[in-house]
Amino acid sequence: MGWWPWPGLAGIVGAVAVAAFVVLENRRRKAQGAVLLDVGLFQVPTFTWGNITALMVAVGEFALVFVLPLYLINALGLSTIATGLVLAAMAAGAFLSGALARHLAAWIGASGTVLLGLGLEVFGVLQLTAEQAPDRPLWLIVVALVIYGVGLGLASAQLTSLVLKDVPVEQSGQGSATQSTVRQLGSALGAAMAGAMLSAGMAFHSRDLTGTTAQLADAARSSAGSAIPAMRGQGVPGQVLDPVVAAFASGTRWALVSAIAALVIGFLAAFMVSKASRGDVHN
Repeated sequence: MGWWPWPGLAGIVGAVAVAAFVVLENRRRKAQGAVLLDVGLFQVPTFTWGNITALMVAVGEFALVFVLPLYLINALGLSTIATGLVLAAMAAGAFLSGALARHLAAWIGASGTVLLGLGLEVFGVLQLTAEQAPDRPLWLIVVALVIYGVGLGLASAQLTSLVLKDVPVEQSGQGSATQSTVRQLGSALGAAMAGAMLSAGMAFHSRDLTGTTAQLADAARSSAGSAIPAMRGQGVPGQVLDPVVAAFASGTRWALVSAIAALVIGFLAAFMVSKASRGDVHN
């Protein structure tokens, strides 16, 4: 039966439900009735592209936040507290840049600040992807997280104002709520995407393993890596466990590459916001 019975059916039902919602809300809008979401807002280019940007930023962020702690704990063997301290580097970068974003926006504009932030996010995740190997120094991961955090702070601080820039004041509540919903959707999609890519990457890179190593790799993949610390605790020899850890690191790279792809799409969408904003100014 494969994937068809439940995931495929759920996808079809979801797509039909979204299409029906859009048609119904559009009819109500044209009849000047009460609507949950005025789909006419998506005729505003800055609003549409801005929400795509917000979606992709959330996808990339939560893909990273989902997979990186698993890598630090399971592949590198860090404790939960140590992992939290490493991830705090991202928060520190976001804290610092968030405070500076307003001053930077006064200089290069909100769209320029978002583009700069997304560029730093892409660079930071690229650096993280390059460091996904058990023998790489931990401080390089910390530096990459600081860079990513700085970009996240810059982009997030100005993104809301950018999305709502051309939305009529009387519809700003709907516009803000739509962006919040889009970000929540992006967070769910990011975690799901990262988990799927982690599993697929592990399966691909462990396809040539045999015997006990193959069985352990399958157990690690099924548990999202949480079986690896237990294997260490049971004294599994390094020559057996090392290929499992390497496969997990490779799966992590796959997940991070998917985050990079989302952020690149977000960057392109932010560029379209900037272009639409310049067009409005010229008009």
